[in-house]
Amino acid sequence: MTVVLLDERWPTLIPMEWVGKLSGSVTFSPEIPVKVRWNFNALLDDAPGYANSIANSTSEIYVAFDDNQPEVRERIENGAQVYTVATREDPVYQAQRVMERAYALGEWERSHTHESLLPYLQEEAAEFAEAVKTSDDETVKAELADVFLQVLFHAEIATRRGAFGIADVAQAFIDKLRSRAPYLFDGTVFVVDMETQDRLWQEGKKAEQQARNNASSS
Repeated sequence: MTVVLLDERWPTLIPMEWVGKLSGSVTFSPEIPVKVRWNFNALLDDAPGYANSIANSTSEIYVAFDDNQPEVRERIENGAQVYTVATREDPVYQAQRVMERAYALGEWERSHTHESLLPYLQEEAAEFAEAVKTSDDETVKAELADVFLQVLFHAEIATRRGAFGIADVAQAFIDKLRSRAPYLFDGTVFVVDMETQDRLWQEGKKAEQQARNNASSS
């Protein structure tokens, strides 16, 4: 019995080193999209000797995204061998999943809105600022993690109401830097002086505001 855990962000990312190691009939968790099922089955079908191995095998390959599903937990607890794509171990992704689960299971988390969380954000920002002034790196890191929690929390609330998610927040950051610090994206290799940085930042802000004005008047 085998459990295969894929990354929902890149569901068709299936490591080539798995080819030849997987054997058995494939069962997919309901949330696995059709394109993944096609790719996964094609990958196995092309593996040398797979057709013969499945004909003589009674084992199962269970493919899923969520390792908290009862069906997945049961198989793992019963001794299934687990194959996990490496991208699932990304700490930022893990943090996002923990926040998603905290909101799904915690009454306290579910009671909050953007507005009700503002005192916590202000408190955590102040504690981080104090740590920078008076504490060691470990304390600074811990306090910054508390600020990061607030970012994750607000993004999860926005996700639940269908507005945006943490990936959209990251994209907004990239878009802003593309506008205000173009030297980060154009291949520049020398240090950019502060006067140029400030000029480009202000020009970017002005262009963004003009684009917003044009959009609102159209």
